[in-house]
Amino acid sequence: MFSATRTAARTAAQAANRRNVSTIRETLKEIIPERQALLKQIKSEHGSKTLGNVTVEQVVGGGRGIKFMLWDPSVLDAEEGIRFWGRSIPECQRDLPTAPGGQEILPEAMFWYLLTGKVPTAEQTKQFQEELVSRSELPAHVEKVLDSLPKTLHPMTQFVIGVAALNHDSQFAARYKSGMKKAEYWEPALEDSLDCVAKSFTIAARIYLHSYKDGAANMAPVDKSKDLSANFATQIGFGDSEGFVELIRLYNSLHTDHEGGNVSAHTTHLVGSALSDPFLSYSAALGGLAGPLHGLANQEVLRFILGMQKELGDSPSDEQIVQYIWKTLNSGQVIPGYGHAVLRKPDPRFAALREFGNKHPETANDPVFRMVDSLFKVAPGVLTEHGKTKNPFPNVDAASGSLLYHYGLTQFPYYTVTFGTSRAIGALSQYVWDRALGLPIERPKSLSMEAILKLVK
Repeated sequence: MFSATRTAARTAAQAANRRNVSTIRETLKEIIPERQALLKQIKSEHGSKTLGNVTVEQVVGGGRGIKFMLWDPSVLDAEEGIRFWGRSIPECQRDLPTAPGGQEILPEAMFWYLLTGKVPTAEQTKQFQEELVSRSELPAHVEKVLDSLPKTLHPMTQFVIGVAALNHDSQFAARYKSGMKKAEYWEPALEDSLDCVAKSFTIAARIYLHSYKDGAANMAPVDKSKDLSANFATQIGFGDSEGFVELIRLYNSLHTDHEGGNVSAHTTHLVGSALSDPFLSYSAALGGLAGPLHGLANQEVLRFILGMQKELGDSPSDEQIVQYIWKTLNSGQVIPGYGHAVLRKPDPRFAALREFGNKHPETANDPVFRMVDSLFKVAPGVLTEHGKTKNPFPNVDAASGSLLYHYGLTQFPYYTVTFGTSRAIGALSQYVWDRALGLPIERPKSLSMEAILKLVK
C-alpha cells in the first residue's frame, strides 16, 4: 500500500514538473511574434536598399555568393566558419546538453536550438527527446514500401521514397486542404517536421538492414528510453559500441545546418515555398544531397585515403605523403576533402571530428584515421604551393568517412544516408520559420545569354 502511494506521489510530482517545463510549441509561440515584427520592420525600413551587385559570373556560375535568401538558424562566414544563432561549433559543444554520461551534443538539443535560438535545459531536452523518439516508429505502409524495393536500389533513392511516402499522413497538407489561416501554417509545419526528423532515423536504419543485412524482419523496436542516435545504432547492429553512438550524436549535430545556399537546404526551402509539406520538401532535398557534388564527398575522401594506404602502407612519413599528393595533383586530380565553396579557413566541423578521433584511443590508433591526421598536417602547404585551390584547408568530409569506417560502417553508398538524417534537422527548422514568417514562393528572375549580352552592352 505504501509503495503504491509513493509511486502515485512520484508520478504526480513528475507530471507537475513537466507542466512547468516549456514545450517546443510554447517556446515558439513566444518567439515567433518577435521575429515576425523584426521582418516587418526590415521590409518597411530597408526594403529598397541593395545588398550588393550581381555579376554575370555569378549568374552563369550557379548563383555563387548572391545574397538573396532569408535563413535564420545559421550563417556561414568565410573566415570563422558556421555559427548557429550566433554560436560557433565549440560554443555549441560547450553549451548544449549531452546524453547522460556522454560527451557529445545530442542532436535533439541541436534541433531545439535551431528551431528556437534558445539553449534548451536538460529537462527540456529530455522531454523533447522523448517526444521525438515516440514519433520515430514508421507507418505500416512506409515499412512495406521500403521492404518491397530492390536491395540493389541506391540507399539514397530508397531514402527519398521513404520520406516522400510519409506525406500520406501530413498534417500540413490535410489542414491546408480543409482551409487554414496563413498565421497558423507554422503549427502543422512544426508537427510534420518533428515527424520527418524522428522517422528519418528509423527509415535510415531500415534501409541499412534491407540493403546490407538480412532485411528488417528482426529490426529492434524503438526503445523509448534511448535517444534517436542510440536507437539508430542499435537498430543497425552497432548499439554495443558507445564510441559509435557518440560519433553518431556528434555527426548528426555537426551536419544539421550550413546556412541556406547549399543544395539540400535550398531545395527544402524552394519546394516548401510552394507550400509543399515538409515530407515532399525534404524528400526533394534528399535527391540533391545524393549528388556527387554535395553529399558524396566523404566517400571520395575515404577512397583516396585507402588508396594512399594501399600504396604507402599504414605509417607513411610526411615526405611520402607530400610526394603522393604531388603525384595526384600532377595527374590532374584533386585532393578530395580539401577546399570549400565558401570557407577560406579549416572547417570547424572537421576540427570537431578530428578532436573526437584523437581523444578516443581506438580511433586515434586506427591507421586510416592517423593518415587523415597526417594529411591535414601537410596537405595545406602543398596545395598552397600548387596555387590552384582557393581554400587549401580541410572541410568536414576530410574526417567523417574515416571515423564511420573505423567503427565498421564500411558500406560507402550508405554514408550519405547518415548525412540525410542530420540535414533534416537544419533544413526543416528553417521550413518552420519560412511558414511562421509567411515567406512567399521563391521565383528568381532568369536570363537568356542573349538577354545578358544585351544588358552588359
